Amino acid sequence: MPEHTPSHTPCFEHPQYADRSPALADAYRLLDSALITYQGKAVGTMASPDPRAPAENYQDCFVRDFVSAGLVMLLEGRSDIVRSFLSLIMHLRDQQEEIEGQQVAPGVLPASFRVVQNASGEETLIADFGDRAIGRVAPVDSMMWWAILLRAYVHSTGDTGFAKTPEVQRMLRMILNLCLQSRFEVFPTLLVPDGSFMIDRRMGVNGHPIEIQALFDMTLRCAELLEADEGNRWLVDLAVRRRHVLKEYIQNYYWLDMDELNRVNRFSTEMFGQDVDNLFNIYPESIPGWVPDWLPDGAGYFVGNLGPGRIDFRFFSQGNLLALVAGLASPSQSQGMMNLIEQRWDDLIGRMPMKLVYPAIESHEWRLITGSDPKNTPWSYHNGGNWPVLIWSLTAAAVSCGREDLAKRAYEVAENRLLRDGWPEYYDGRHGRLMGRKANLHQVWSATGLIFAQHLLDDPSKLERLGFTGTALS
Repeated sequence: MPEHTPSHTPCFEHPQYADRSPALADAYRLLDSALITYQGKAVGTMASPDPRAPAENYQDCFVRDFVSAGLVMLLEGRSDIVRSFLSLIMHLRDQQEEIEGQQVAPGVLPASFRVVQNASGEETLIADFGDRAIGRVAPVDSMMWWAILLRAYVHSTGDTGFAKTPEVQRMLRMILNLCLQSRFEVFPTLLVPDGSFMIDRRMGVNGHPIEIQALFDMTLRCAELLEADEGNRWLVDLAVRRRHVLKEYIQNYYWLDMDELNRVNRFSTEMFGQDVDNLFNIYPESIPGWVPDWLPDGAGYFVGNLGPGRIDFRFFSQGNLLALVAGLASPSQSQGMMNLIEQRWDDLIGRMPMKLVYPAIESHEWRLITGSDPKNTPWSYHNGGNWPVLIWSLTAAAVSCGREDLAKRAYEVAENRLLRDGWPEYYDGRHGRLMGRKANLHQVWSATGLIFAQHLLDDPSKLERLGFTGTALS
C-alpha cells in the first residue's frame, strides 16, 4: 500500500475573527484544514491542502510559509503548536545527507518536511534540504525564519525555559556561527546564491539581496536568547557588533532617493584609495532608464542588491518591508518608503497587495537572467507577480511607521478578492488583475497573512508583543 499524508485534526474551533467577515471565516477554515499532525500533535501546516495542487510538495510544511500561521497561533493562544514546530524542525537537522568528500555546514535547516504513514499506520518524518527542490537550491532563509519565530515565541509566551534547553541553545549557536563565520568577504552583509530564499528561482539576485540582509539582522538579534555564560559571550558580542555595522551599512549604501540618485549619476569611476565617493566603482551608465522617472521626490527605498560594480535598482518588497520591521531604516527612510508605496500605489499594490519585484525582467534580459524560465515570465510569479502573503509584512511595516492608513487601504483591496478567487498563491499582470496562470489555489500563507494583518490593524501593539519593533541595539 502506498504511503500517504496522514489526516489532521481541527484546532481553531473558536477563532477570534471568524465572525468578522466571510473572508476571515474562510481563511480560518483553510488554516484548520491544512494542519499537519505527528504522533497526535499538530506540528505545522501544509503549503496547500488542495488535492489538485500542481506540485507534490504543496503538501509539505515549509519553514518560511509556516511563519505567518505561527504568528497567528502565538496571538491566539496556540503557542503549543509553534513550540512543537520549532522542536521538530530542530531535530530534523540530523536528516541532511552528507555528500562524499564534503562536510555539511552546521545550522542549515530544511526547507520543508512532511509526515507520511505506511500501511500499518506508522508515521515517518521526511525533510527536504533542497535536494528535492526545483534547481536543487538549498534554502538560506529557513534557519533565519526558524530563529525569528523562536524569538517571537519567547517574547509572546515568556517561555524562556524552552529557549534555555540544551537543544535550542545548541541550535542557536550553530545558526549564529554559520551566519558570522569568516569568509573571503569584506562586507558586513550575508552572501547568498541565487534562488536560495523566497525568490527560489534564477532572478539575478545572487550576492547580498536586501531580503537576506533584513532576515540576517533579525537573526542576529536572536543572540539575546543565548545563555550569558563565558562560552557564549564572544558570540553575543560579535552579533551585537555586526548588527551595529550592518545597520549603518544598509542605511548608507543600500538607500536610494533622488539625492542619492543624483550622486550616482555624477560618480567618477576608476578611483583608488580609501576616501572615495564611488566606493563600489558603480558606472553612471548602469542606471536603468526607468529609475529617474519612477522615483518620486521625497520618497525612496533600499535597492535590491549591492556589490562591486553593481547596483540592482529593482524594488524588492519583502526585503524592504522587513527592513522597516527590523528597524534597519532610519525614521526619515521609513517615511520615504511609505511615501514611495503611496505614490506608486498602482505599480506596487494595484489590485492585490503586493508586487514581489518591480519592475519585471523582460525580453532578452529575461532569457539571459532567468534562463528562459517559463514560470517566471514577465509580470508573473517571482518576476513581477503580486503575492497576497505580503499583506502581513506590508501591514507590519506600515504599523511600525505609523501609516496604518496605507495598511487598511491595502487590506480592503485584498480581503474580498482573495475569498472570491479561492486564495491564490500569486497574481499576474502589471497591476495584479489576473490570477496567476500557474498559481495554486487554497494557499495557506495567503490566508494566514490576511489574518495576521487583521490582528495588527486591530491592535498595533501586537507587533511589539512578538518582539518585532524597536530599533535599539543591545
